[in-house]
Amino acid sequence: MVSRAHKRTAMYRNLQRLRSITNSHASRKTSVILDASEYIRGLKQKLKELNQLAIAAAQKVTDYGGPMPMVEVEPEEEGFKIKVLSQRSCQGLLVFILEAFERLGLEVLQARASSVDSFCLEAFGIKENSEDAHHVDVQVVEQAVSQAIKKWREVTKQGPAPPSRGDLDLPETPPPPPSKVIGSHP
Repeated sequence: MVSRAHKRTAMYRNLQRLRSITNSHASRKTSVILDASEYIRGLKQKLKELNQLAIAAAQKVTDYGGPMPMVEVEPEEEGFKIKVLSQRSCQGLLVFILEAFERLGLEVLQARASSVDSFCLEAFGIKENSEDAHHVDVQVVEQAVSQAIKKWREVTKQGPAPPSRGDLDLPETPPPPPSKVIGSHP
């Protein structure tokens, strides 16, 4: 049977541990327990905030999985009027679309683009070569832009790949010259 003195000593040690963990300076048992409950409440709040930050960061990474940007292509006299609209910012999408125009042989004469809070591109392009003119129509342009958007989504889901040496166009660096040992005599 454990004596009252042993129980009191154990409780005193536990209160001292609780005081040190919670940085409480209270002397009464109830005050130490109240300080501990406030400390736990604060920890729960910090944990909640950290979880919200983690969720927000994860959403930023996977945010590109939303609805596809809307593509609209209208024929004009000599070319096409192309509109691409999205409710969210689509970082890097413009590059993919311009590459699609280049593959089709479309020369962009006029363009307006915005990608601050949402993505909006309005471009007017004409066919560069009259030889390939009969192969490019509204459906072909629309399909090429849609393919560019799909390719952009695939790339953004994986995240940017680190650039390789070939991507950076860096010259080959020669090996460093052999180091000289100072202070040694032959």
